[in-house]
Amino acid sequence: MTHVYDLHCHSLASDGALSPTALVQRAQQNGVTALALTDHDTTAGLAEAQACATAIGLHFIPGIELSTNWENKCFHIVGLGIDPNYPPLAEATHNLQTTRLERAEQIALKLEKKQIFGAFEAVKEAAGEGMITRTHFADFLLSQFHVSTQQEAFDRYLAKGKPAYVSTSWADLSQAVSWITEAGGVAVLAHPLRYKLTANWIRRLLTEFKKVGGQGIEVITSRMNPDEIRVATDYALRFDLVGSVGSDFHNATNPYVELGRLAPLPDKVKPVWDLLTLNHE
Repeated sequence: MTHVYDLHCHSLASDGALSPTALVQRAQQNGVTALALTDHDTTAGLAEAQACATAIGLHFIPGIELSTNWENKCFHIVGLGIDPNYPPLAEATHNLQTTRLERAEQIALKLEKKQIFGAFEAVKEAAGEGMITRTHFADFLLSQFHVSTQQEAFDRYLAKGKPAYVSTSWADLSQAVSWITEAGGVAVLAHPLRYKLTANWIRRLLTEFKKVGGQGIEVITSRMNPDEIRVATDYALRFDLVGSVGSDFHNATNPYVELGRLAPLPDKVKPVWDLLTLNHE
C-alpha cells in the first residue's frame, strides 16, 4: 500500500491548537494515512493519538521534536518510531519540561520590563499539562493587542536579539540523537533551511549529525519552494541521509501549513519510512 505521510506535527501537548485525537482525525480527513506526532520535548500526547489512530485505522508513528544545542546554535531533531517509555528519554523529557518552565519565567520577567504583565500565568494556563513554548507567549502578546500577528511577536519581542529573548541550554546534539536512537527511533534534522545557515555551516552540522548517529533530514516541509526542495534533496544525497516529509502543523489558522498538504519526496531520495515500523494495532 502506498501511504500519504505527514511525519511532523504538534498537538496541545506542546504548542499545537488541537488535542491529539482531533489532530489524528484532521489528518485522516486530509487524506493522510501514516502520521507521526512530534511534540516539542514531550511524549505526553502519544498514547491518546495512538488510541485514536487505532480506532480509525490510521497508521501511527510515535515521535518527538527535541530542542538541541550545537556550536552555540539551537537545532530541532525529530525522533520517529521511538519507544516513549524508554527510561533515559522519559527522564530527559521531564528535565526539559523544567528547562522550559524556567525559560518561561525569564521571558515573562523580560516582558514585565517592557510593561507587559501577566504573561507567565497566562502561558502556564494556556499550556495546561503541555510544554510551554515561545508560541504560547506569541499568542499571549497577540491576545493583549501588543502585536497584530504571531510573527510580529517574534520579530519584536521573542526572537534572538529581541527584548524578551532568553538563551537556553538545551540537550547537546549528540545526547539528543542518542536518546532517540537508543529508544528505537530514527533521528531526523527538522526543517534544515529554517536555521538560515551558510552552506559551510550546514555542511559542518550535517557532518556532525551523521557522526553522532543522525540518519535523516526533512526534505519536504510546508511552504518550501522548488529551489529549496532541490537544496534539501542535495543535502540528503550528499550526506547519505534518508528523507522525511512533514507539515509542522500547529493550528488551522495558516492555510499554507496543513496536515498532508506536502510536495512528494523526490524519487532519488531514500524515504525515512523504509526504516520505520508502521502500526495501527
